[in-house]
Amino acid sequence: MSRRYRKPDRLLGVDVRDAFLLAIEQSGREDIEVLVQDDARKPDLARSLASEFLQRDEVDIMTGIIWSNLAMAVVPSVVRQGTFYLSPNAGPSDLAGRMCHQNYFNVAYQNDNLHGAMGAWMREQGYQNPIILAPNYPAGTDALAGFKHLFEGEVAGELYTQLGQTDYAAEIAQIRASDADSLFFFLPGGMGISFMKQWAGSGVELPVFGAAFSFDEVLIKAVGEAAVGARNTSLWAHDLDNATNRAFVESFREAYGRTPTLYAAQGFDTANLILAALESAHPDDQDAFREALREADFDSVRGEFRFGPNHHPIQDVYVREVVMGEDGEPTNRLLGIAVEDIQDIYYPDCKM
Repeated sequence: MSRRYRKPDRLLGVDVRDAFLLAIEQSGREDIEVLVQDDARKPDLARSLASEFLQRDEVDIMTGIIWSNLAMAVVPSVVRQGTFYLSPNAGPSDLAGRMCHQNYFNVAYQNDNLHGAMGAWMREQGYQNPIILAPNYPAGTDALAGFKHLFEGEVAGELYTQLGQTDYAAEIAQIRASDADSLFFFLPGGMGISFMKQWAGSGVELPVFGAAFSFDEVLIKAVGEAAVGARNTSLWAHDLDNATNRAFVESFREAYGRTPTLYAAQGFDTANLILAALESAHPDDQDAFREALREADFDSVRGEFRFGPNHHPIQDVYVREVVMGEDGEPTNRLLGIAVEDIQDIYYPDCKM
């Protein structure tokens, strides 16, 4: 196996990359070349790199994009040119519905799913007036739309921030002034760290909820004790009790010296789906390879896994709570299932 890449400086992409490469290495196959580049979270650069992969490297499969605005900039062109794209993270609603394509598979979720599951779970727990917050880009708008769809009630307010924002004083002031009984937010990566640290110092006392993107193992350690008590939804947990997941967590810790995050779990599953499909067909035989992907005949770290008609997962979504671990560091603890067999609402618009 050959590897050519520049080291990305984004933790989310690093975890997807590391777990993907771990799965390829564990397969023992030497006929797979993995090419990795860092898109630096810039749509123009992502488009340029995708063009290089297609034209210069003549890749069979593309994967790896984290951010939904970059996915929208890259994926439609890639799949129209006859290359398979498997998403290990971004799941914008347009690609699940009106812009779906037979060569596009999402191995993670549709963007609404984890947020919708938390909306349903909070409703069941008796919360009646949450205030909700997300960045203003495709995954952010999908997040709040998904939350509201399954919460099925009125919200105290809906706040949108800038993508990459670091100062949340104005938003926290709005939350303080509201009559909300809880806070739900979606702020992935460093945005979540900045917000939670400022939230902890604000003195606002509302229960905090979110999706795993703001509460992965790396982020909550960066936030520290302020993250303890927050509950979040995820399609996976490091303490999910199945043999595949136990082996994955152990091998990832051994290889990289850290506990994997949701992003790592998604990268690992994406690689193993590709490996399983390659056992049946080569991407040159597009119809056969596509059918092998649809079968999803691999052992997922999240447990049961299957695709819906728009090539997006139908799967359980879990609830986790941030607790203080035995090592004195925050960690996630699995509480149970929020929603069983969740499916996105956009598949009827997919005309494959």
